[in-house]
Amino acid sequence: MDWKTAINAYKSYLLLERSLSENSVESYVRDVKKLAVFSIDLLQISNVSNLYLTQLQDFIQHSNKIGLSDRSQARLVSGLRSFFKFLLLENVIQDDPTELLESPKLSRKIPDFLTLDEINAVLASVDLSHPQGQRNRAILETLYSCGLRVSELLDLKISNYFQELGYLRVIGKGNKERIVPIGSEAIKYNHIYMSSIRNHLTIKEGFQDFIFLNRRGRKLSRVMIFHIVKQAVLDAGIKKVVSPHTFRHSFATHLVEGGADLKSIQDMLGHESITTTEIYTHLDTQYLKDTILLYHPRHSSVVH
Repeated sequence: MDWKTAINAYKSYLLLERSLSENSVESYVRDVKKLAVFSIDLLQISNVSNLYLTQLQDFIQHSNKIGLSDRSQARLVSGLRSFFKFLLLENVIQDDPTELLESPKLSRKIPDFLTLDEINAVLASVDLSHPQGQRNRAILETLYSCGLRVSELLDLKISNYFQELGYLRVIGKGNKERIVPIGSEAIKYNHIYMSSIRNHLTIKEGFQDFIFLNRRGRKLSRVMIFHIVKQAVLDAGIKKVVSPHTFRHSFATHLVEGGADLKSIQDMLGHESITTTEIYTHLDTQYLKDTILLYHPRHSSVVH
């Protein structure tokens, strides 16, 4: 099977049979296209069934040489495994060459987050005297209140927003649904935005159910959300490098600090594995120190 045919069939498989989101599908397909370019241009291999473990190892080494990080290489290997499992399923190949393909060993990086004071400063920095400011405050409040990914925020719909109950129905990775509580401050600013701004927009066909819209009545872009966050952080005078995902990390970190159990946090974040959520347990060192000082018998003489 030639590369073009294989990639098109793989894309259809991811969309129709695995029901992945468009963003996930594009990410998987992009990795396979990189392998296709490498195979055709450097190895002169135009048939996917002629690739073996050695060639895949050469591809990973090539990715390393051009500066791809260990984490990106690990994601690349994961994507290749998915692709060759599909080829095996379709009887295009008889053996899976990725079975012995090794991923780089990754250290677990503790994510950056904002303190509660920094979150409050960012939120307070938004100028509410302008319509865009009212929308942006609602966006930032929702990001922090619910711990959403950017794609989940962009796809929020009025039909999935239960204001009286204080819940959102969120469509996450792999089109998996979850119910997430939304706090009173986020509800308040969403109400202000929707009643004062959104309800007066001329909304384009197909975007009537989306909550957050631009001035032209269309769905916001990822780039716009990054810009909103960057500007608010700048206006708040915070020097940290902050992205929309930092709000998600801050949401989880503050829940851990408040004593929430990991299973609840896992459910609210939409993590498939509890091990992904466990990284937030490494963040609250001061809380652990205070607990030891309070309860450990060898520290009982410490004056509090």
